[in-house]
Amino acid sequence: MKQAGATGIVTALHHLNDGRAWPEDEVFKRKAIIEDKGLTWSVVESIIVHEDIKTRTGRYRELLDNYKQSIRAVSRAGIKTVCYNFMAITDWTRTDLDYPMPHGGTALRFDVVEFCAYDVFMLKRPGAERDHPADRVERAATWLRAASETDLARLERNLIEWVPAREFVYDRQSLNRMLDVYNELAEDGLRANLFAFLQEIIPVAEEENVRMAIHPDDPPFPLFGLPRVVCQASDARALLAAVPSPSNGITLCTGSYGANPDNDLVAMAKEFAPDIHFAHLRNVTREGDGSFHEAEHLEGDTDMVRVTMALMAEEKRRRASGRADWEIPMRPDHGHAIVDDIGKRVNPGYSCIGRLKGLAELRGIMRTVDTLNLA
Repeated sequence: MKQAGATGIVTALHHLNDGRAWPEDEVFKRKAIIEDKGLTWSVVESIIVHEDIKTRTGRYRELLDNYKQSIRAVSRAGIKTVCYNFMAITDWTRTDLDYPMPHGGTALRFDVVEFCAYDVFMLKRPGAERDHPADRVERAATWLRAASETDLARLERNLIEWVPAREFVYDRQSLNRMLDVYNELAEDGLRANLFAFLQEIIPVAEEENVRMAIHPDDPPFPLFGLPRVVCQASDARALLAAVPSPSNGITLCTGSYGANPDNDLVAMAKEFAPDIHFAHLRNVTREGDGSFHEAEHLEGDTDMVRVTMALMAEEKRRRASGRADWEIPMRPDHGHAIVDDIGKRVNPGYSCIGRLKGLAELRGIMRTVDTLNLA
């Protein structure tokens, strides 16, 4: 990481990320490993929000208390930025983890037709056909007839058996059971539960001088009939207005928001600048039917140069106001598998060389903006 030019680390206690309270000694142990290498633990990503909290069922009260204890534990270790998400059941989701690119490497991709095929014909979720346009269902049936067993196994593995940032997997039966829990919870209900969660934890974050930064839904549209509540600029406005506080902010993920064509990422970077506590800088190429694939960092549909300029202008404003925490932590989120990443066993999206390339490109933008005083 130091060789790549990074100064901070984004990590979490993944081995304890199941809703329990994080013990302070475990937080300090992880911090010591990082600092021993001359780096800083800059951002916690993520303290998991348990499904009981999202649905306000079962053990949600106990789990909320655990969440508050975890915020206090990371704060006492000096880590003041926490990224989290409120996606029902799934984390970020892709149909293809090794989509071939013209340069010979691979990328992450979400294909709406393949997802429809799984949802309607493989999972056979009740009512699924009503959640997809009729022409997409027809295309999905055609795709399914031509698909090989390898195609079907890959699709199921990517959608439900492999879930990022989780220590468990689903099968069709267990996924359908979880979907049943959300049957009565529409978009308004999940949004109300998110705001109730914030009303509980933001006062604790304020006491600890911790900044909570919600990550948008990825993809930014419903999956498996589940509601999505952090997909576009209006969702961010509603969240910030629900619990106004310096501790209640957002993670500007240019890839997640960027997959929604209604989102203007440059405008969002400017509008929400004071409330952006963390940034994931990556790019996507939208394919016209709702499908998208992850582009190289300076390609795709988001103007990464102007987004970066907007973030650096906000950093400049914060520094002028005397804020000690004026820097907005950033990571070059996701990357293509290229060069000797190809064939290695790596977490999908988290290749070394591909992200190193993205980081180099982003740092080039930053150095240019800073040198020419463009922010």
